[in-house]
Amino acid sequence: MVDEELDGTRVDVVLSLLIPELSRSYIQKLLEEGAGWRNGQTIVSKKEKVETGDRLALCIPAPKEWFVSPQNIPLNIVYEDDWVLVVNKPQGMVVHPAPGNEDFTLVNGILHHCEGRLSTINGTLRPGIVHRIDKDTSGLLMIAKTDEAHRKLAQQLENHSITRVYHGVVYHNIKEEQGTIQGNLGRDPRNRLKQKVLMVGGRRAVTHYRVLERFGGYTYIEATLETGRTHQIRVHMAHIKHPLLGDTLYGPKKGPVMAEGQVLHAKRLGFDHPKNGERMEFESPLPESFEKILKKLRQNTSAFPSR
Repeated sequence: MVDEELDGTRVDVVLSLLIPELSRSYIQKLLEEGAGWRNGQTIVSKKEKVETGDRLALCIPAPKEWFVSPQNIPLNIVYEDDWVLVVNKPQGMVVHPAPGNEDFTLVNGILHHCEGRLSTINGTLRPGIVHRIDKDTSGLLMIAKTDEAHRKLAQQLENHSITRVYHGVVYHNIKEEQGTIQGNLGRDPRNRLKQKVLMVGGRRAVTHYRVLERFGGYTYIEATLETGRTHQIRVHMAHIKHPLLGDTLYGPKKGPVMAEGQVLHAKRLGFDHPKNGERMEFESPLPESFEKILKKLRQNTSAFPSR
């Protein structure tokens, strides 16, 4: 059901917000094929404007078995040996193929780079993928080249011994210098495509944060994951009324023009090497788009209205 805050928004935009794992172009294609309904009537145009209380439905074809092809995509390789690969993923790149994003994903690129020598534990669709970061989150990601490496890295994730530190910009001024957010995460019962802090059930989730810089209506933070749940930082910061700048799923639906997706970067990654146990620590510089936003905020915070 369409919330009041989305009243008057194009139907393809609303569907892309509600189903973030599908690209907007793929949703538009489905609408053109007559696969969308609004209040029981076929949606005839992607430009239709929704109204509060509208009920939307989209018929998504059953997943197909993909042959994920290696593609020569430029990758920012931070570290590599026979066991593990650390990649600095750019914002906007999908980690593995999904409907509407079948090609030019990180998996396509690492298949080419590693000539297929990757862990098979997660199947043919996600070879080597031990953990993921969202499409619009940039930063460090570890890839397993062997099944043994994958198992050992996955065990570290389960034991919470992997260091994962993110930098982000959130709405509004956080008054405290630092804090910890604890709240079990699970599917939002009102929107199964979103995560939510649940009072009953869900999985334990803990995020530690500290303030790096304040800009009046915005705060630049560092967030450290104690656990690693889907959308954890995004959901936890929204839960304390400080959603990430540019996060149209958990924050304002119309973000500032300069923020294309949530302003979140996986800056530091640390783990024990799966072969010899040596502690490995990596750090990634902020992407240029992130730096530009910080510069803009420092120069003129009024350029980014908080709502």
